[in-house]
Amino acid sequence: MGKKRIVTTGGAEGADAKPKAVSSSKKHVESGILFVQSTYNNTKLMLADKGGNALMWGSSGAAGFRGAKKGTPFAAAKVGETLAAKAQLMGVKEIDVVVSGVGSGRESAIRGFISKGIAIGSIKDATPIPFNGPKPKKPRRV
Repeated sequence: MGKKRIVTTGGAEGADAKPKAVSSSKKHVESGILFVQSTYNNTKLMLADKGGNALMWGSSGAAGFRGAKKGTPFAAAKVGETLAAKAQLMGVKEIDVVVSGVGSGRESAIRGFISKGIAIGSIKDATPIPFNGPKPKKPRRV
């Protein structure tokens, strides 16, 4: 995805035919939203534009980790780094982060994204929390 091609413009091979490098990424986005969903078994990341339209995604399972290794912070950091490298090709400079879930890869996925030089505007925790929870058991009658 990150390869550059040499494209010549114009049909003539003369002096006005200038080669220019074209990036293979078609979209150009300055800022976006990074959604991090971290569970005990896996960590999923999705990069969206400001409107919420998905641009790219990655997960520990898609990165090649299997079994119990998918839920580790190391796997989440690797996914964050690979997604950040793809985002840089699109021209992303700043992101807002929305984190949900209770897994161990929450923070390390964000750290992996920062390591590539993309700035973070805000971090929001959207983990669902029950208001009242289930009804407690009745006391035992003996």
